[in-house]
Amino acid sequence: MAHLRYKQEEELSFWDQFRKGDENAYACLYRSYVHILYQYCSQFTIDKPLIKDCIHDLFVELWKNRTTLGDTTSVRFYLMASIKRKLVRHLNAQQKHTSNEDIPVEYWHINTPSHENHLISEEEFDSTNQHLNVAINSLPRRQREAIFLKFYMNLNNHEIADLMKINIQSVYNLVFGALGNLKKQMTLERLTF
Repeated sequence: MAHLRYKQEEELSFWDQFRKGDENAYACLYRSYVHILYQYCSQFTIDKPLIKDCIHDLFVELWKNRTTLGDTTSVRFYLMASIKRKLVRHLNAQQKHTSNEDIPVEYWHINTPSHENHLISEEEFDSTNQHLNVAINSLPRRQREAIFLKFYMNLNNHEIADLMKINIQSVYNLVFGALGNLKKQMTLERLTF
Protein backbone atom coordinates (compact mmCIF):
# COMPACT_ATOMS: atom_id res chain seq x y z
CA MET A 1 0.00 0.00 0.00
CA ALA A 2 1.47 3.34 -1.02
CA HIS A 3 1.56 6.08 1.59
CA LEU A 4 -0.09 9.40 0.96
CA ARG A 5 2.03 12.44 0.16
CA TYR A 6 0.78 15.98 0.48
CA LYS A 7 2.31 19.26 -0.55
CA GLN A 8 4.16 21.14 2.18
CA GLU A 9 1.42 23.80 2.34
CA GLU A 10 -1.21 21.09 2.87
CA GLU A 11 0.86 19.45 5.59
CA LEU A 12 1.34 22.75 7.40
CA SER A 13 -2.41 23.30 7.17
CA PHE A 14 -3.05 19.80 8.57
CA TRP A 15 -0.52 20.55 11.34
CA ASP A 16 -2.38 23.73 12.32
CA GLN A 17 -5.77 21.99 12.18
CA PHE A 18 -4.47 19.04 14.19
CA ARG A 19 -3.13 21.39 16.87
CA LYS A 20 -6.67 22.79 17.15
CA GLY A 21 -8.04 19.28 17.73
CA ASP A 22 -9.07 18.22 14.20
CA GLU A 23 -8.96 14.41 14.22
CA ASN A 24 -9.13 14.15 10.43
CA ALA A 25 -6.05 16.35 10.03
CA TYR A 26 -4.28 14.23 12.66
CA ALA A 27 -5.21 11.06 10.73
CA CYS A 28 -3.91 12.59 7.48
CA LEU A 29 -0.56 13.37 9.09
CA TYR A 30 -0.37 9.85 10.51
CA ARG A 31 -1.16 8.18 7.18
CA SER A 32 1.26 10.45 5.35
CA TYR A 33 4.19 9.77 7.70
CA VAL A 34 3.84 6.37 9.36
CA HIS A 35 5.69 4.54 6.56
CA ILE A 36 8.36 7.21 6.18
CA LEU A 37 9.06 7.18 9.92
CA TYR A 38 9.16 3.38 9.92
CA GLN A 39 11.69 3.35 7.07
CA TYR A 40 13.79 6.00 8.78
CA CYS A 41 13.85 4.11 12.08
CA SER A 42 14.75 0.88 10.27
CA GLN A 43 18.23 2.19 9.59
CA PHE A 44 18.94 2.28 13.33
CA THR A 45 17.48 -1.09 14.38
CA ILE A 46 15.85 -4.22 12.99
CA ASP A 47 13.62 -4.43 16.07
CA LYS A 48 10.26 -3.99 14.31
CA PRO A 49 8.13 -4.05 17.47
CA LEU A 50 10.30 -1.32 19.01
CA ILE A 51 9.97 0.82 15.89
CA LYS A 52 6.20 0.40 15.85
CA ASP A 53 5.97 1.17 19.58
CA CYS A 54 8.06 4.34 19.18
CA ILE A 55 5.94 5.57 16.27
CA HIS A 56 2.75 4.77 18.18
CA ASP A 57 4.06 6.55 21.28
CA LEU A 58 5.10 9.56 19.23
CA PHE A 59 1.65 10.01 17.70
CA VAL A 60 -0.08 9.44 21.06
CA GLU A 61 2.16 12.09 22.63
CA LEU A 62 1.53 14.46 19.73
CA TRP A 63 -2.23 14.17 20.20
CA LYS A 64 -1.97 14.46 23.96
CA ASN A 65 0.24 17.58 23.74
CA ARG A 66 -1.30 19.10 20.60
CA THR A 67 -2.39 22.32 22.29
CA THR A 68 1.16 23.08 23.47
CA LEU A 69 2.91 22.28 20.17
CA GLY A 70 4.30 25.24 18.25
CA ASP A 71 4.39 26.15 14.59
CA THR A 72 6.80 24.34 12.31
CA THR A 73 8.17 25.14 8.87
CA SER A 74 8.52 21.42 8.02
CA VAL A 75 6.24 18.72 9.41
CA ARG A 76 8.52 16.06 7.91
CA PHE A 77 11.61 17.43 9.65
CA TYR A 78 9.76 17.86 12.96
CA LEU A 79 8.44 14.28 12.94
CA MET A 80 11.74 12.75 11.81
CA ALA A 81 13.73 14.61 14.45
CA SER A 82 11.17 13.62 17.12
CA ILE A 83 11.14 9.93 16.20
CA LYS A 84 14.92 9.79 16.01
CA ARG A 85 15.26 11.23 19.54
CA LYS A 86 12.68 8.79 20.87
CA LEU A 87 14.19 5.74 19.17
CA VAL A 88 17.77 6.61 20.10
CA ARG A 89 16.74 6.98 23.76
CA HIS A 90 15.21 3.48 23.66
CA LEU A 91 18.20 1.98 21.84
CA ASN A 92 20.69 3.58 24.21
CA ALA A 93 18.77 2.17 27.17
CA GLN A 94 18.56 -1.31 25.63
CA GLN A 95 21.86 -1.64 23.77
CA LYS A 96 24.55 0.32 25.57
CA HIS A 97 27.16 -2.30 24.67
CA THR A 98 26.20 -2.73 20.97
CA SER A 99 27.95 -0.63 18.33
CA ASN A 100 25.57 1.15 15.94
CA GLU A 101 28.00 0.24 13.12
CA ASP A 102 26.95 -3.41 13.57
CA ILE A 103 23.20 -2.82 13.26
CA PRO A 104 21.94 -4.08 9.89
CA VAL A 105 19.62 -2.04 7.71
CA GLU A 106 16.27 -3.28 6.40
CA TYR A 107 14.71 -0.35 4.61
CA TRP A 108 16.74 -0.39 1.41
CA HIS A 109 14.60 -2.94 -0.45
CA ILE A 110 12.74 -1.44 -3.36
CA ASN A 111 9.67 -3.41 -4.40
CA THR A 112 8.44 -3.19 -7.93
CA PRO A 113 5.37 -4.84 -9.44
CA SER A 114 6.29 -7.74 -11.70
CA HIS A 115 4.95 -8.06 -15.26
CA GLU A 116 5.13 -11.40 -17.01
CA ASN A 117 6.24 -9.83 -20.27
CA HIS A 118 9.16 -8.04 -18.56
CA LEU A 119 10.69 -10.93 -16.62
CA ILE A 120 14.20 -10.46 -17.94
CA SER A 121 14.31 -6.74 -17.20
CA GLU A 122 12.76 -7.43 -13.80
CA GLU A 123 15.49 -9.98 -13.02
CA GLU A 124 18.18 -7.52 -14.08
CA PHE A 125 16.59 -4.82 -11.96
CA ASP A 126 16.34 -7.18 -8.98
CA SER A 127 19.94 -8.22 -9.39
CA THR A 128 21.11 -4.60 -9.54
CA ASN A 129 18.88 -3.72 -6.59
CA GLN A 130 20.33 -6.59 -4.53
CA HIS A 131 23.85 -5.41 -5.32
CA LEU A 132 22.87 -1.86 -4.38
CA ASN A 133 21.38 -3.10 -1.08
CA VAL A 134 24.60 -4.94 -0.29
CA ALA A 135 26.65 -1.85 -1.18
CA ILE A 136 24.48 0.45 0.94
CA ASN A 137 24.58 -1.97 3.87
CA SER A 138 28.38 -1.97 3.68
CA LEU A 139 28.54 1.82 4.17
CA PRO A 140 29.42 3.22 7.60
CA ARG A 141 26.27 4.06 9.60
CA ARG A 142 26.60 7.86 9.23
CA GLN A 143 27.02 7.59 5.46
CA ARG A 144 23.95 5.31 5.27
CA GLU A 145 21.94 7.84 7.27
CA ALA A 146 23.06 10.75 5.08
CA ILE A 147 22.22 8.84 1.87
CA PHE A 148 18.81 7.84 3.24
CA LEU A 149 17.95 11.40 4.25
CA LYS A 150 19.22 12.89 0.98
CA PHE A 151 17.86 10.45 -1.58
CA TYR A 152 15.01 8.61 0.13
CA MET A 153 13.59 11.44 2.24
CA ASN A 154 14.57 14.28 -0.13
CA LEU A 155 15.85 16.48 2.70
CA ASN A 156 18.13 19.35 1.76
CA ASN A 157 21.69 19.56 3.10
CA HIS A 158 20.78 22.08 5.82
CA GLU A 159 17.96 19.83 7.11
CA ILE A 160 20.32 16.84 7.08
CA ALA A 161 22.94 18.83 9.01
CA ASP A 162 20.34 19.84 11.62
CA LEU A 163 18.92 16.33 11.94
CA MET A 164 22.31 14.64 12.18
CA LYS A 165 23.69 17.46 14.38
CA ILE A 166 26.68 18.07 12.12
CA ASN A 167 27.88 21.03 10.05
CA ILE A 168 26.99 21.46 6.38
CA GLN A 169 30.50 20.54 5.18
CA SER A 170 30.21 17.22 7.02
CA VAL A 171 26.99 16.53 5.12
CA TYR A 172 28.77 17.13 1.83
CA ASN A 173 31.65 14.91 2.94
CA LEU A 174 29.34 12.08 4.06
CA VAL A 175 27.26 12.12 0.88
CA PHE A 176 30.30 12.44 -1.39
CA GLY A 177 32.10 9.64 0.47
CA ALA A 178 29.03 7.41 0.38
CA LEU A 179 28.50 7.92 -3.34
CA GLY A 180 32.17 7.15 -4.00
CA ASN A 181 31.96 3.97 -1.92
CA LEU A 182 28.73 2.92 -3.66
CA LYS A 183 30.29 3.49 -7.08
CA LYS A 184 33.29 1.33 -6.16
CA GLN A 185 31.07 -1.41 -4.70
CA MET A 186 28.74 -1.46 -7.69
CA THR A 187 31.70 -1.59 -10.11
CA LEU A 188 33.21 -4.50 -8.18
CA GLU A 189 29.84 -6.30 -8.15
CA ARG A 190 29.54 -5.96 -11.94
CA LEU A 191 33.06 -7.31 -12.42
CA THR A 192 32.53 -10.33 -10.17
CA PHE A 193 29.09 -11.40 -11.45
